[in-house]
Amino acid sequence: MRKHGLAVAGICVLLLAGTACSDTEAGGNNPSTPGASTTQGGTPGASTTPGESATPSQDPAEAAISIVPARGASSAQPDKPVTVSTSTGKLSDVTVKDDDGDKVDGSFNTDKTKWTSTDHLKPGASYTVSGSAEGTDGASVPINSTFKTLKAAKSLKASVVPLNGETVGVALPIQIYWNNPVKDRAAVEKRLKVTTSVPVTGTWHWVNSKQVNYRPMNYWPAGTKVTVNIDTQGVNAGNSTWGSSSRKIAFTIGPSVVSNVNVTKHTMTVTINGKLARSIPITAGKDGFTTRSGVKVIMEKFTTKRMDAATVGIKPGDPEYYNISNVKWAQRVTSSGEFIHGAPWSAGSQGSANVSHGCVGMSLADAQWYFKQTLRGDPVIVTGTTRHMEPGNGWTDWNTTWAAYKAGSALS
Repeated sequence: MRKHGLAVAGICVLLLAGTACSDTEAGGNNPSTPGASTTQGGTPGASTTPGESATPSQDPAEAAISIVPARGASSAQPDKPVTVSTSTGKLSDVTVKDDDGDKVDGSFNTDKTKWTSTDHLKPGASYTVSGSAEGTDGASVPINSTFKTLKAAKSLKASVVPLNGETVGVALPIQIYWNNPVKDRAAVEKRLKVTTSVPVTGTWHWVNSKQVNYRPMNYWPAGTKVTVNIDTQGVNAGNSTWGSSSRKIAFTIGPSVVSNVNVTKHTMTVTINGKLARSIPITAGKDGFTTRSGVKVIMEKFTTKRMDAATVGIKPGDPEYYNISNVKWAQRVTSSGEFIHGAPWSAGSQGSANVSHGCVGMSLADAQWYFKQTLRGDPVIVTGTTRHMEPGNGWTDWNTTWAAYKAGSALS
């Protein structure tokens, strides 16, 4: 009997020792520690006795929930994902919203023990995490947490050519202009995507730290539907500059209208969808005002345009000065002021001599017909002079070889 009593006492000591280990709360991460996750739920007694296997208990347990960023975090990085996970049971639903009520997209893993956001977050925004999880005990546990993302010293926003919904010519380069310089070009470029209705090989090309363009290897196929996804919300562009928003642009490529201007022959031929549509007598720039050779792209179209020589440095009183208030059917092809337009004052020279200040002039009838055929983004290929297009004097992307253009990508 005495030995039996000692044995019972020994068992009691072991039980008491095991009970002493069960005071540790499940999921005891300290949320006040920077970068720590928020932990909700947990079942007392879930820890293992030292020396025993770490195999999770098969006993029914309440869902233990961890959330990253931690509850109350005030400077979470916008480019890091939000995660919600449970070590017991599975997640029922998870919703993450910013203070404007916009939802953050995300997805569950296969067994619904973890949810991960797929969107980048807005800088300087407040977020609420909500939902529920079900433990192995069958009980539902609510999910509730809030945090804030860091405030950006500078924001990154995009202005885009073309406009959303626009129909454009086959040579139009997609152009994104940033409001602040981009230091980490690769990080930003990774968030830019072009999708097309037919296969098109193209590449991004950084013009400078505030502009990136995209063009195909060859002209866009006529009729192509193009979508540009500028998914830069939450991207770290460097120098404390963060993407503040994303946007999507969809546009359509119109018919193929390709114009060839031969300055020495004083002729412009217009080909539409591969067929010669018209050959037009023209006049181009005279000596001292030579029209540039190269591939130009129609940038702007005006039914009537005032042309004042003062805008190109020719002052009133100069014999070359002009100020014409009603130039008809004017289409800009360079930033420096070259246009294709109607020029009734040079009718006697069209087809035989170059007498303009650099523009391509033609009859009013031909100019009106041509105006009706073209779109912003149509190419105009000029040959016959030794003066060439300067980079950036208009939409000059097609004057760069494909290899050199491709090398301008930050991801090449």
